[in-house]
Amino acid sequence: MKFSALIILAIVCNIAIAQKPVGIFENYTDVGNPKIAGSTIYNDATQTYTLKGSGYNIWFNRDEFQFAYKKMSGDFLLTADFDFVGDTANAVGHRKIGWMIRESTDGEAASWNACKHIDGLVVLQWRPFKGMYMRDPEEEFFYPKKGGQTIQLERIGKNITMRIAHRGEPFQTIGTIQNADMKDTILAGIYICSHDSTSSAEAKVWNVRIDKPVYHEYSSNPHVVQTPSNEVLGCRLEILNVADGMRKVIRESAGRFEAPNWMPDGKKLLFNENGSLYTIPIEGGTPEKLNTGSVDRNNNDHVIAFDGKTLGISSHRQGLPGGGSTVYILPLSGGDPKLLTENTPSYLHGWNPNGKEVVIVAQRNGSKIYQLYKVALKDGKETALTNNASGHVDGPEYSPDGKYIYYNANQSGTMQIWRMKPDGSDKEQLTFDDFNNWFPHISPDGKWMAFISFQNNIDPSGHPSYKHVLLRLMPLTTPGAPRVMAYLFGGQGTINTPSWSPDSKQIAFVSNSEKASK
Repeated sequence: MKFSALIILAIVCNIAIAQKPVGIFENYTDVGNPKIAGSTIYNDATQTYTLKGSGYNIWFNRDEFQFAYKKMSGDFLLTADFDFVGDTANAVGHRKIGWMIRESTDGEAASWNACKHIDGLVVLQWRPFKGMYMRDPEEEFFYPKKGGQTIQLERIGKNITMRIAHRGEPFQTIGTIQNADMKDTILAGIYICSHDSTSSAEAKVWNVRIDKPVYHEYSSNPHVVQTPSNEVLGCRLEILNVADGMRKVIRESAGRFEAPNWMPDGKKLLFNENGSLYTIPIEGGTPEKLNTGSVDRNNNDHVIAFDGKTLGISSHRQGLPGGGSTVYILPLSGGDPKLLTENTPSYLHGWNPNGKEVVIVAQRNGSKIYQLYKVALKDGKETALTNNASGHVDGPEYSPDGKYIYYNANQSGTMQIWRMKPDGSDKEQLTFDDFNNWFPHISPDGKWMAFISFQNNIDPSGHPSYKHVLLRLMPLTTPGAPRVMAYLFGGQGTINTPSWSPDSKQIAFVSNSEKASK
């Protein structure tokens, strides 16, 4: 009996040793026994991975490479930024990095691979069955050799799609494998292959995100969150460095939270969750509830005044039109809110830098069309800034110098970014593209505008949750087109409110991660 127990203990220990978790991955290993051992290292401070690996190739009927992976089932979306490092000048042209879906760690296993080569070639290749020769489409795509690319691999049912983007650009679809005959539970992860059995290659991988998509059609009503009763959407609170595009997750939850504001001291974020407001250190940690008195049905429209002392919030009152959203004012340190808008629905979006007015989105006089209004704090007097007969306007926000109000409007079939003078005159369209663009936020230094972009298959007047979206940046003081800062699942609650850091160097936002049953 003792001997048997020792054998069982040894087996358990070996299994434990065999599993080497690294970052979000469950294990990493060399596949196919390359001559030079590889490794995967995770830097928790920067949330980046360093892969080193050898291997003759990922090709023909067997593979050799370094692989960091986790077991996945169902639909999923894999997204990360990849770049070769180390000796790239003398590297073999077909060194490979990217995402891989694989049925096992056997060197001959069936696999589906999003490949970027060091010479710029990108391709979606696959081995449909164990031991078969690798296949790829006839088309070849080349991207710049220098600089990292964002690579995405998505599985929906039995279809697998690869996308790639150079920094600042939207995704381009490389290809789709349809009706792939694969197991439901597979291994998904990042890899590197030197394409030379006598040498090793190295790569850095960052902004690694694994998402579980939700394909229900959530409400397109821009001010209502609706999900199936048996599901909630998981969320991540992220901070983006504007200069280099590095993202860092500081909080994750299986439940829903939304819309971070950066606190004036630059040390904390403010967000809403389950009707309450919370602050959290920018390094992460335990959220601390902000006192809003009896006003406890707060939504994602909370905005800090330019003086850094006052907070405006939108909260729902039961039994009133449009869900009863009402604007209140209170000290940023917390306290009893003061009612500002008696009429509903009213959604706060911006403060006048003079501290005497706010701008809101509202329905008035029985109309179902949302218009923009400025509201005086001293007496609640409302002044209409738009009078549209159709379409939708939203997201008004003053520039830090008070010269403009930026907003989004559906005037011509797509949602675009506009600006106007504070009295509603001289309306000017700023973006002209196929995306539906929402929620312009102006950096504190007045030089940049950040906004969220939905695909053109989304109702222009809606910003639903859990969609493929882009965070984009556009210069305001010099000519320039919008460029992509981040690719994510998001929408409602991602950046509804001003989310720039006080020094204009970072942006906070919420991304959707996966569905979870209640």
